[in-house]
Amino acid sequence: MYFVYVLKSSIDNRFYKGMTNNLKRRVYEHNLGKNKSTKPYRPWVLVYKEEYKTSEEARKRELFFKSGSGREYLKNILDS
Repeated sequence: MYFVYVLKSSIDNRFYKGMTNNLKRRVYEHNLGKNKSTKPYRPWVLVYKEEYKTSEEARKRELFFKSGSGREYLKNILDS
């Protein structure tokens, strides 16, 4: 299984969108500072996830979340 996930920074409320086949490990790595783009904004909290059978499906959804309409979609969901 593959996951598309959204993390929220506890220090400045920014969001990070990504995909992985091991969600628990990936969130842990973000909080350890192993990702250069997320390291300065630790700690991160998982605020949203979706599960997919293939990496292709997950990648398409991740790219949608990173688009303008995808960010708007997430804003509506996460503000609820």
